[in-house]
Amino acid sequence: MTSKVRLLFICTGNSARSQMAEGFARYYAGDSIEVDSAGTQPVGVNPNAVWAMNEVGIDISHQSSDLLDGKDLETFNYIVTLCGDARDSCPLLLSHVESEHWPLGDPARIAGEPSEVIGAFRVIRYQIERRVRNLLRQIEAAGA
Repeated sequence: MTSKVRLLFICTGNSARSQMAEGFARYYAGDSIEVDSAGTQPVGVNPNAVWAMNEVGIDISHQSSDLLDGKDLETFNYIVTLCGDARDSCPLLLSHVESEHWPLGDPARIAGEPSEVIGAFRVIRYQIERRVRNLLRQIEAAGA
């Protein structure tokens, strides 16, 4: 029996981008893979990320904002960093770990009117959804 593929999303605060990526991956992959996320300096799940994901029917309010140091990176098959800080903070990985870097802007840093803030979350949400779906197709094609 082969073990499930394990996928980890990492960003600095583990509050928005990695949380949305985790939510999309869980939604689209179901139980076929194990999905997790972590941050180099976790600050909690951003309420705007929860709202933006609820808008497309995905509830991430139950997800936790975890510290990267608490994860055994060698147990993951795929690791995706979503910001430069996370990429730079990630230790060298073993050859069996596939890694990708998605340099996406942090919607949590957008200041302005509520409509501008949620607009930024929507833009990043759609970018993340597209990338997650592509990654899941790659994982499936690899026979993992």
